[in-house]
Amino acid sequence: MEKKTEIKTETKSKTVFLNDDNAIPFFYEYEKNNKENKVRIITRYGNIDILLYENTPYHRANFVYLTKMNYFESSIFHRVVPGFIIQGGNSDSRKSALKRTKIGRYLLPPDTEKGHPHHRGVISMPSSEIDNPHKMASPYEFFIVQQSPGAYHLDGSYTAFGEVINGMDVVDKINKEPVDSSEMPHNNVYLKTIIIE
Repeated sequence: MEKKTEIKTETKSKTVFLNDDNAIPFFYEYEKNNKENKVRIITRYGNIDILLYENTPYHRANFVYLTKMNYFESSIFHRVVPGFIIQGGNSDSRKSALKRTKIGRYLLPPDTEKGHPHHRGVISMPSSEIDNPHKMASPYEFFIVQQSPGAYHLDGSYTAFGEVINGMDVVDKINKEPVDSSEMPHNNVYLKTIIIE
């Protein structure tokens, strides 16, 4: 518990407003000093533990940074496609919007050639919805492949940056949530993330 508090305090004192010019240099340095590679996603259905890949350093560092900044706390799984994916991190809530305003507005370049197919249980980063021919990744969102054995048509277009090592039953439960016509669950599935050893 003490260690977690220590990490948050240290991170908040070094807050930098990120943009497309400084995000990559920032994460280049950040990942050298923040080697954590396991994150727990906490939901009302249970926990989903993620192992982040070492050879996708910017995406790993981004996810660790946002976790330490408490960005994902009170965000939701805003998109559920039955038999395919669950997608989280985005939220229209005022609280999440304020967090994004403080952290910054930036995109991450795709890192699709590291040999990580979109197997069932892989966590990946969607592309931004803005005009985006280079498939730049939206840093505040992520999706987890629920489809079995995988969603391999996504390979080469999206960056797989980790995988579920515990809690696929939780992913399956969230994937069964009833959704509306825009693939948003009728009942909000809130989440938060913490670093685990």
